[in-house]
Amino acid sequence: MAETTDDRLRLLIERLEEEKKGITDDIKEVYGEAKAVGYDVKIMREVVKLRKLKADDRREMDTVLETYKAALGIE
Repeated sequence: MAETTDDRLRLLIERLEEEKKGITDDIKEVYGEAKAVGYDVKIMREVVKLRKLKADDRREMDTVLETYKAALGIE
């Protein structure tokens, strides 16, 4: 029974890795398409990160960023 469980676990993990690679490839393709039509992929990635944050967390991050920029004389 343990061997069957080990095999099942191994198959599940391999399937997860395959799915992950497929999704990663799909994302890469979408960014490639975006770049091909003139979008800035680096900025798109930042927007994706920002969308994951709660509004309060995003505002706090913006405030801290502005404080650091002011301290360094940037802008």
